[in-house]
Amino acid sequence: MSSILTNTGAMVALQSLKSINKNLAATQSEISTGKSIATAKDNSAVWAISKVMESDVEGFKAVSDSLALGESTVAVARSASETVTDLLKDMKKKITSAQGDNVDLAKLDADVQALKGQITSVVGAAQFNGLNLVDGSTTTINVLSSLNRDSTGNVTAANIAINGQNLSTAGYAANDVFSGSSNGASALGDTVALALSNGDNEQIEIAENGAAFAQGDRISFNIGEQQVSYTVTAEDAASTTTADIVAVNLKSQIDELGIAGLTVDYDSGTPGTLDLTMGAGADLTITGQWQNNGAGLLGQLGTLSVSSAANATAALGAIDGLITNSVNAAAAFGSVQGRLETQSDFVSSLTDSLKTGIGALVDADMEETSARLQALQTQQQLGIQSLSIANQAPQSILSLFR
Repeated sequence: MSSILTNTGAMVALQSLKSINKNLAATQSEISTGKSIATAKDNSAVWAISKVMESDVEGFKAVSDSLALGESTVAVARSASETVTDLLKDMKKKITSAQGDNVDLAKLDADVQALKGQITSVVGAAQFNGLNLVDGSTTTINVLSSLNRDSTGNVTAANIAINGQNLSTAGYAANDVFSGSSNGASALGDTVALALSNGDNEQIEIAENGAAFAQGDRISFNIGEQQVSYTVTAEDAASTTTADIVAVNLKSQIDELGIAGLTVDYDSGTPGTLDLTMGAGADLTITGQWQNNGAGLLGQLGTLSVSSAANATAALGAIDGLITNSVNAAAAFGSVQGRLETQSDFVSSLTDSLKTGIGALVDADMEETSARLQALQTQQQLGIQSLSIANQAPQSILSLFR
């Protein structure tokens, strides 16, 4: 039956053309945006996942910036520590030269004081963006290192802690806590130096001598090429036997070193006294250093002098401990700098992986889209022709009335 009121063919052709135009519009949108899912209406679930991942990518960009800032700050501190170490090594040469006879102590002392000034300058200048990790002004900083998202979607920030290393020469005060003997000669002061040969027996006494121990005070010994140390705790400082506690802990650490021929005994009869005996073996040099609470690791540097033979001897006993402190500081900074660099590389790789994942979810396949565009354009032309033919069908009814 033919009807001039209802053109079924035209309606079918029109619906087909509408569908083709809709698909063509979607394909053109993919080409213009480069995304198969550009808005939430395209696929709400996938769109939501992609937006969360994109926010994480932006967050990790901030993490990368933080790590870069941290790396630069630590690099400056490490460089300063290494420079201080080199200057201390130069100072040791001068101090060693001052041990001999017929040397100009005044000129050597002038060189030592100049090196001290240069160290102070290096420590003071070692700042990045106003932050100095080696002058004692900063204890710890936290560098943003990651954003961690759990299975429930909660996000927490992770940090890498960087400890400052106080290489300042300030804050040192003499306590006269060390007394020791070396080949029959007694010494009293903040450093002690012993030279042990085969069969020698010497003593080191760690006692207050009228000056109280404070929390944070640090007593260290360089034994040959190795070091042991003990830091006084609040509980130790409150005890009436602090010297004994320190001595026992140091003895235990020295025993663990396993130095051939060296025997260390604790003399409970004399507070804080250690007996050191050198059996068969090579000569051994032992230097001890007291570091006051709050003092810089190079605090004792301020008292070093080779202006006299006695001062030169004391300086020789102290310089190795100062070198060890600067070396340890440089090593600590080097370790954390390596950790920051590793984390920075990981964050960069993780960011790339997230971007790849987002692309896999929402990016359009341009080869497929191109082929689909050509097919839809052809379908559109055919649909237009089909609708045109269907629209002409009612005119054929006129022939029935001629």
